[in-house]
Amino acid sequence: MILELADIRIQPGKHAAFEKAIALGLSSVIAKAKGFRGAKVNHGIENPERYVLQIFWETLEDHTVGFRESPLFTEWRAIVGPFFAGPPQVEHFELTYASA
Repeated sequence: MILELADIRIQPGKHAAFEKAIALGLSSVIAKAKGFRGAKVNHGIENPERYVLQIFWETLEDHTVGFRESPLFTEWRAIVGPFFAGPPQVEHFELTYASA
């Protein structure tokens, strides 16, 4: 399983609308993508314009090719993109240890 970690900065004062949009985008768009295994969204406490999005994919290619090169990506960005203060920083990770 692959973890996509996106560090997102939004425009000030848009928290409630962004949180509705990201929930909609995850449940109605990304959830349709091949290899999607779940997601979490965390809101910054010290920096309230910062969100950390975690998306779990079966393979790296499910995200980088299957999703990013599909019409779903365009649909996703149309929903959440208007809130971005700048491009999200995105990285991928592999699990090396887990504890219950």
